[in-house]
Amino acid sequence: MTRRDALDMFLLSAFWGVSFLLIRLSGEVFPPVWVALLRSVFGAAVLLLALRLGRHTLPPARLWKPLLLVALFNNVIPWSFFAWGEQTVSSNIAAIINATTPLFALLIGLTLRDTRLSGLTLGGVLMGMGGVALTVSGGLGGGHATLHGVIILLLASLGYAVATTIAKRTLGGLNPVGLATTQLGLSSVMLLPVALFGPAPAPLTLTAVGAVAFLGVVGSGLAYLLYYGLLARVSPTQVTAVTYALPVWGLGWAALAGEPVGALSVLGVLIVLAGLGLINLPPRVKPGPATLRPDS
Repeated sequence: MTRRDALDMFLLSAFWGVSFLLIRLSGEVFPPVWVALLRSVFGAAVLLLALRLGRHTLPPARLWKPLLLVALFNNVIPWSFFAWGEQTVSSNIAAIINATTPLFALLIGLTLRDTRLSGLTLGGVLMGMGGVALTVSGGLGGGHATLHGVIILLLASLGYAVATTIAKRTLGGLNPVGLATTQLGLSSVMLLPVALFGPAPAPLTLTAVGAVAFLGVVGSGLAYLLYYGLLARVSPTQVTAVTYALPVWGLGWAALAGEPVGALSVLGVLIVLAGLGLINLPPRVKPGPATLRPDS
């Protein structure tokens, strides 16, 4: 990896890591669907500009069904549900719950027989779930989370995993900027009528408006561009390492914002990271029988 790659990975993890705090701040004024809508609109505007300047191509119209499903499960549902869940769950706990996404993706892959289960993988899944459970129990006991909010956030993380599975099966080989632009455009269209006929925002504050604008422009639009730019230069395994940093960033940003961060949350993060590490260990290759070299 070059210095530019390392810097982009650092920025990407920071942008995605601060999103959980920005969601909470946006939710002080905007209802959950409005948070998701504005995040989609601001993000789509950034990506549309990049699409025009870079002369990228949009996905073909024949793929409208999987595109709608990916927008629904990757943007509409999780972005609304994270804003909803964070009404009763602190942002640092939400960041840790978000780390269940790769665990859900693995379980879906096992169900669809796309993935094989090894002892290390099973241990990693159990360890990751245990770390999340430890964090959640600390939040429930300390008054920083409700069971209702935790379930909503788990469903949001499951949505990300479902979208990943659909995209892998149906949307491979598409221009990534065009795909991301289409996703956010479709999510904006789906969210707009729900927002207009739902609860209206409270009186605007500079903090909430700034938070939702930063969430859309930086945490969604620019973050997508960084993500796909990295995928074009380094391996997917290296890029997915960003996932490991998100709970850590979530704790750090929350602490800077004055949110209480309990010892169980810190311990839970360490256990979750260890579990994800186990899942992503390369499989052991059994040595084959010795063979003679041609020049022996």
